[in-house]
Amino acid sequence: MRYSAEHKEETRRRILNAAGQLFRQEGYGGSGIDGLTKAAGVTNGAFYGHFASKRDAFRIAVLAGLEELRLGIAALKAKRGRRWFRTFVELYLGAKRTCELGQSCALPSLSPEVMRADAVTRRAYEQELRRLVDEVASGLSTRRSAKRDETAIILLALLAGGVTLARAVSDPALSDKIAHAVRKQALTIASSAFEES
Repeated sequence: MRYSAEHKEETRRRILNAAGQLFRQEGYGGSGIDGLTKAAGVTNGAFYGHFASKRDAFRIAVLAGLEELRLGIAALKAKRGRRWFRTFVELYLGAKRTCELGQSCALPSLSPEVMRADAVTRRAYEQELRRLVDEVASGLSTRRSAKRDETAIILLALLAGGVTLARAVSDPALSDKIAHAVRKQALTIASSAFEES
């Protein structure tokens, strides 16, 4: 039986969504093909019809997660203008930081897995991370391009690290304290970037 192009694309999307959630939740080593196919509601044959390996699915899930973040930032910039970053920080360090791990941002949840990944995955991650840095940098009004890139890297690292720490602790008060401190510092850094324009 031949499936339509739409059915094939929907199956691929289901597998990719399940892979993204499972890799965030259980890590690369904690999730296998059987778990991925079960979560997606497909057979192993369907999985291998779309992905060459678990490693291939992981790479694509990581890239999709980073692209989702980049596109979200682009949408905020278009909608909020110069106030985009404040809105982003409030969203990023707000309730989203305590969502189910499988639904969390790819930057803090999947980057540690990429450190142990193969060279192809690491190069692909690096390329997508550069696009993410460029997206953030283009929303800062510092005149010098090198300064914008540096500030964007600092802000992304600060936010991702802050979310990681805030998620790792079990005390909600400490989690809030971490989020508050990171929010304050990120907004200070960003406001100085806007003032330099």
